[in-house]
Amino acid sequence: MDADGRRLTTGARRGAGTLGRGAAWALAAGVPLLFLGVFFAWPVLALVGRGFLGESGGVDLSAFRDVLAAPRTWRLVGLTLGQAAAGSALSVLLGLPAAYVLYRCRFPGRTLVRGLVTVPFVLPSVVVGVAFSSLLQPGGPLGWAHLEETFAAVVLALVFFNYAVVVRTVGGLWERLDPRAEQAARALGASPWRAFRTVTLPALAPAVASAAAVVFLFCATAFGVVLVLGGVRYGTVETEIWTRTTQFLDLRTASVLSVLQLVVVAAALAVSSRARARREHALQLLPERSTARALDLRRGPDAAAAAVTALTVVGLVLLPIAGLVLRSFRAADGTWGLDNYVALGTTGGRNALVVTVWEALGTSLRTALLAAAIAVVVGGLVALVVSRRPRARAARRTVSVLDAVFMLPLGVSAVTVGFGFLVTLDRPLGLDVDLRTSGLLVPVAQAVVAVPLVVRTVLPVLRAIDPRLREAAAVLGAAPGRVLRDVDLPVVLRSLGLAVGFAFAVSLGEFGATSFLARPDAATLPVVIFRLIGRPGAENYGMALAASVVLAVLTAAVMMLAERLRGDRLGAAGGEF
Repeated sequence: MDADGRRLTTGARRGAGTLGRGAAWALAAGVPLLFLGVFFAWPVLALVGRGFLGESGGVDLSAFRDVLAAPRTWRLVGLTLGQAAAGSALSVLLGLPAAYVLYRCRFPGRTLVRGLVTVPFVLPSVVVGVAFSSLLQPGGPLGWAHLEETFAAVVLALVFFNYAVVVRTVGGLWERLDPRAEQAARALGASPWRAFRTVTLPALAPAVASAAAVVFLFCATAFGVVLVLGGVRYGTVETEIWTRTTQFLDLRTASVLSVLQLVVVAAALAVSSRARARREHALQLLPERSTARALDLRRGPDAAAAAVTALTVVGLVLLPIAGLVLRSFRAADGTWGLDNYVALGTTGGRNALVVTVWEALGTSLRTALLAAAIAVVVGGLVALVVSRRPRARAARRTVSVLDAVFMLPLGVSAVTVGFGFLVTLDRPLGLDVDLRTSGLLVPVAQAVVAVPLVVRTVLPVLRAIDPRLREAAAVLGAAPGRVLRDVDLPVVLRSLGLAVGFAFAVSLGEFGATSFLARPDAATLPVVIFRLIGRPGAENYGMALAASVVLAVLTAAVMMLAERLRGDRLGAAGGEF
């Protein structure tokens, strides 16, 4: 073959390779987009569209005029933003010291503390609201503070929920961060605080921004906690959507409020994305698990971080949980014992339930496993696509838009998603199947909520990988799949493990959409707990508290097991869970 022929053959191979890579990236982006379109955008738009239609079926915007002109609407928006901003700020301030202590330091009982910190994240929101209310009401342990039905009580409960998001998201990156840059700054005379502020904190900024964005969305769309602790004075857009939908059947007003909520969330995402993009850069990450040094309480920074962490864990995490556990042992007749736990094998007083708590627990586990698997596959593909830094400006803008789009499920009311499923998924895409009666509907709905969390957990680590490593591997002849396997995968496995844990936790505790979709004979544990709380009788209430304790213990055990397995087995193979 002559030189011209060889050049033509080489060019053809390169063209085919470029086409193959383009098809692979299109597939990686197309699968999540199809999932989001069918199971999120379509149901939500179908329900929200009712706000634009009048009784005759034509376009009628009078509902927007009426809702936006009402002073109550803007009061609700202000309260929503205020609670979300305060909850996010306090979660970050308290979570950073804990991320340092639990992921950069080594001390006896660290795995146990990590598990305890995760437990609040999966507790049903209504139960947490009742637990905080019992602490803050007159006669309770914190009754002297007079915080019952106050703004502060709502914010504290929101921080209780979202503290783990900051700790694990920031800690997952911090543990892999190469400490030599900070050590060099210290060697040049910088104080511990200055070295942290000028070297470590900028490196952690993308993870901090990601965690803050997720926490803000969780706080802005919180439902049970606000409903129980805020009362009438501190309602939010989310609680108003639920009230309009379930109590007044006013779907037009609820649709307008959902649109308003979506606009607020989109604005928050845009601000977060811009702030995060300004701080993202390639980091020097350790290829293997970081060797945490021993916690030294004689060092000022260690002592201060440990003190803040201890006070937060004891006062904000353990105290409500301890109160919940203590009350679960109090029987209906006022005596102390295991009566409430023995009753978990029944359907409650006056047959309040269709299934027993143990049957609901089995359903929750099966549903959460399937939902976590779906969320990790979809979220992993999203993180892989949006972590790339294309040279073309239009491509960069497309990646930025995709990043924001896949965060939207966190900012849409779970009530809207649940009702949207019921409205649209009787014959999806013309298929002869009614998903509303399918057992797949609940895990799919839970996966929709969990996908953004998976993305936000994995994405900062993927974006921190130096792109020159991928370029060097490609120059040496590695195919794109091998580059992904040898460069990206070893670094991202640890954050992927955290994503699995978070997705599983979100699915276990999800209540909003599940409460509309789960059949009575296939109810999940959070739905059963809510039904028990809503039934009269001290026996049912005691069962609800006992069931909540079971859920908390199970979650803590699963998270601690994941912590142990990822270090002992997978770490030895060069990867981490």
